[in-house]
Amino acid sequence: MTDVPRRLTPDEVDAVAALARTVWQATYPALISQAQIDAMLADRYATARIRSQLNNPRHAWWVMGFPPDGFAHVYGDATAAKLDKLYVHPERQRLGLGTALLRACADWARTQGLCVLRLQVNRGNAQAIRAYEKYGFHIVESRVFDIGNGHVMDDHVMEKTL
Repeated sequence: MTDVPRRLTPDEVDAVAALARTVWQATYPALISQAQIDAMLADRYATARIRSQLNNPRHAWWVMGFPPDGFAHVYGDATAAKLDKLYVHPERQRLGLGTALLRACADWARTQGLCVLRLQVNRGNAQAIRAYEKYGFHIVESRVFDIGNGHVMDDHVMEKTL
């Protein structure tokens, strides 16, 4: 792998949203309904939302490649950093991109004075759970999160000490 993570620019927001749709369509139809996929993509990858996060110093977006082969979003609060998104194009997985993105997020969290990295992962996403465990995350709880409109996220909450 020759690419290194770099900060997402406003000009790349649409490309990230398109990559999210590609990854979600390859990953989530076996786990959640198409209606929920569409609703979550529309909410989480709305251009205005991503742009506002790019302007917020408590958020960091990372991308690899152009057009992007992978991306990650992390933000911090008073107690931990939340790895909110980490996705790699299905054809580019297992090449080190996810590892590099995860490292960039952890490094950013440390610069924010945070020593815990937390994430949520669908309980049925065995591939992602195994990957996160490989990188030192462990399950701290399992919960069902009501996200509205009859949709829920049935997730494990995982953490890693930085």
